[in-house]
Amino acid sequence: RMTVLAPMCPEHFERFRSEVVASYAQDNVVALRWKESGALERSSSEFDRLLPDGLATPEHHLHEIQDGPGGQTVGYLWFMVSASHDERWAFLYNIRVFPEFRGRGHAGAAMKLFERRAIELEAAVIGLHVFAFNSTAQLLYR
Repeated sequence: RMTVLAPMCPEHFERFRSEVVASYAQDNVVALRWKESGALERSSSEFDRLLPDGLATPEHHLHEIQDGPGGQTVGYLWFMVSASHDERWAFLYNIRVFPEFRGRGHAGAAMKLFERRAIELEAAVIGLHVFAFNSTAQLLYR
């Protein structure tokens, strides 16, 4: 089946939020940027600052990665498109394929779909952040 991006439905948003908050907190602890005590609260606060209106937050695009049109949700992708200094840019906040669906090409296909969508939204530049210890993500982004 062909990987597609579909708008995230409200039923998936809470699962997405809890997974992103937990993994971002853990990544910052592993990277020695944050102490373990308070990391979840800090991550949650950061998430709520970035997405104050949840799925309806302007300029943010939250998608389910599906294994085909109307298919099973196999992960999530979140990005923003904005403008600064007369240039539109996209920033990838999060891409996640659930463990049981990894190794099937969904992440690579979702990245290509994200890039295409960013171009459609007239972004001239795409940015992202990846922790130095996350070699799997670094390979994907290359």
